[in-house]
Amino acid sequence: MSPDELVYLGILAASIPVGFLFRYLSPPVKQGAALLLGLSVAIVTCQIHTLHSLVTVIGTWIIIKISWRHAPALSLGWSFLYLLFFRLVTWFGLPAPTPFANAIQLLLTLKMVSLANEVNSFHMEKKKDVSSFAKSPVIGGLSQVPSLYDMLSYSYCYAGIMTGPFFRFQTYVDWLQQPSPQTLPGWGPCLQRLKLVPLYGALFISVNSVFPLAYVRTDEFLDENFFFRYFYMIAVFFVFRMRFYAAWCGAEAGFITAGLGCYPEKALSKPGGGPTVNYSPDPSADEMYDFKTIQNIDCYNTDFCVKVRHGMRYWNMTVQWWLHHYIYPNAPFRAYALRAGWTMFISAYWHGLHVGYYLSFLTIPLCIAAESAMESSVRARLGPSGQNIFDWVHWFLKMRSYDYMCMGFVLLKASDTIHYWASIYFSMHIIAIACIIIGRVLKGGKKEGRRVEKEDKRRGRED
Repeated sequence: MSPDELVYLGILAASIPVGFLFRYLSPPVKQGAALLLGLSVAIVTCQIHTLHSLVTVIGTWIIIKISWRHAPALSLGWSFLYLLFFRLVTWFGLPAPTPFANAIQLLLTLKMVSLANEVNSFHMEKKKDVSSFAKSPVIGGLSQVPSLYDMLSYSYCYAGIMTGPFFRFQTYVDWLQQPSPQTLPGWGPCLQRLKLVPLYGALFISVNSVFPLAYVRTDEFLDENFFFRYFYMIAVFFVFRMRFYAAWCGAEAGFITAGLGCYPEKALSKPGGGPTVNYSPDPSADEMYDFKTIQNIDCYNTDFCVKVRHGMRYWNMTVQWWLHHYIYPNAPFRAYALRAGWTMFISAYWHGLHVGYYLSFLTIPLCIAAESAMESSVRARLGPSGQNIFDWVHWFLKMRSYDYMCMGFVLLKASDTIHYWASIYFSMHIIAIACIIIGRVLKGGKKEGRRVEKEDKRRGRED
């Protein structure tokens, strides 16, 4: 493991026992302590580069104060433009930010855009004079406009400050105002989330030592046979998954011990968004609680869901919620494939400026189009047993597609990514294009294809 990874590991490990202490603090003390701890972590790891995140927060606060009506669009433009400056600071003779500053800036960008939307919703609901607007953190939104101190406290809250998961400002407020945090579940769900982390960590270290990414960039790699080169991307994506499974499960455990994101099951919470229905706790009954609001990864479904489009829903789930609510609906296109492509482009930009991100993310719409074409033209014509076989083949190709796209994500450079893809003859691109052509030629399931697309859109709205 690299020194940076050891620092991340130390921060994650420390956040778990610290979380229990926050359950015993009053709301004002909890708010101040979480801010102090998070800001201390930022200053120690980022040093002078902490100013980048501070400028972003103050800029968003000014936008909200000046024009709450246009705050969603202005905050998105401001935070994303500052993200560009942040990544190009060396062009202006400034020192390059640390990886820790980059991690904080990424999550802060999500928080500021979300907060601007929450404030906008608050004012819109206030204008409508809806008497019940304060009963639900999602249905109604905020009960008041946050102050600069509130925004700083939310931005630098220690929980997930570098690793996520993303959470809305209302989720943060609900955490501060929990009536009896000591009675909420803690050890049980925490241990449940951590039980496989040692296995993920061990697999990450062991497989990474056998299949180092650096070998792909060497001339010797091309001397290997095709099947070895093809298998290598499977191993690389496996290492990638194990790394994030361990990190995100550990991060979620830190939220669980603090009680952040804990809601009654009847609130029907969504990752990132929180409760989706009005609810009121019943003190006379034994409430069942969950932490779905801060669930960032579904390891099983990431590996074993059948479709490419579904795979995205189970990976980095809180960020997927953010993209689905703030980017996808505002895409400058109406066609599903183009809107998905736009969303993936924004996701790539959020991750960074490396061309490998764009090559990877913009391959996703191609894969979605391919699987839709084959579902409508082939699967729709099969019987139950045939569809079962089709789904297994579909799952296999889904995994190979993500293996393939992962190489661009980790190699970063356009030359390295294309160099690797060329070494396996752009196989997944060719398969995807072939599936689209076959679907167009057969044309048998055109209506079914439309039904599949509508069903996916409906599910997307539900998510």
